[in-house]
Amino acid sequence: MSTPHNTANIGDIAESVVMCGDPLRIKYIAETYLTDAVCFNNVRGMLGYTGYYNGKRVSVMGHGMGMASIGIYAYELYNHYGVKQIIRAGSAGGIGEGVNVRDIIIAQGVCHDSNFAWQYKLPGTFAPIADFDLLKAADKKAEELGLSVRVGNIYSTDVFYAPEEVNAQWKEMGILGVEMEAASLYMIAAKAGKKALCVCTVSNHMFTKEELSVEERQMGFDDMIKLCLEIA
Repeated sequence: MSTPHNTANIGDIAESVVMCGDPLRIKYIAETYLTDAVCFNNVRGMLGYTGYYNGKRVSVMGHGMGMASIGIYAYELYNHYGVKQIIRAGSAGGIGEGVNVRDIIIAQGVCHDSNFAWQYKLPGTFAPIADFDLLKAADKKAEELGLSVRVGNIYSTDVFYAPEEVNAQWKEMGILGVEMEAASLYMIAAKAGKKALCVCTVSNHMFTKEELSVEERQMGFDDMIKLCLEIA
């Protein structure tokens, strides 16, 4: 049975899913890296495909921008389609000392400015963290692939055009980069008892103002994509 946001039937989606914000990046991944890829969703243009990567069944799907958007798709994947793990392959703005454009960040934990956790009615503040097994696997595979990665905390925000002083304050807390989805992904996974990891390529720097073009963001994240597919 499908959902209002996903036309897939039960069984159409693999237990491991790699997600990206941009559905066109998902189309690129399916056409470039997967064999026997079949499109299981195109509702609202949010493409999803299931195929094989090195003989392993895996799905890839878009999630849109922001915690609310990924919250819909991740919730349905975990709770309706039986997905066991989601790996977000995304982009981030560089914040931390020594972080450069095109660097890969593996998010062990996520600070945030969202009210997303309100729904859980917790008597305190929840700390969204990655699944440790996925975190270990990503770090080990990155070393095997000869990739230089940074493992640490990132920051999820609801505000794309934030004042520069906000990023400066997070930099003082050792934050490596800023993006808009990981916190809600980690919360949804925790509530569902499932696994999640966010891996980001730095597409722009919040202080130097260096940035990749739209085309580079869409197609130029191959090292990160390979890393995520290898551990999916």
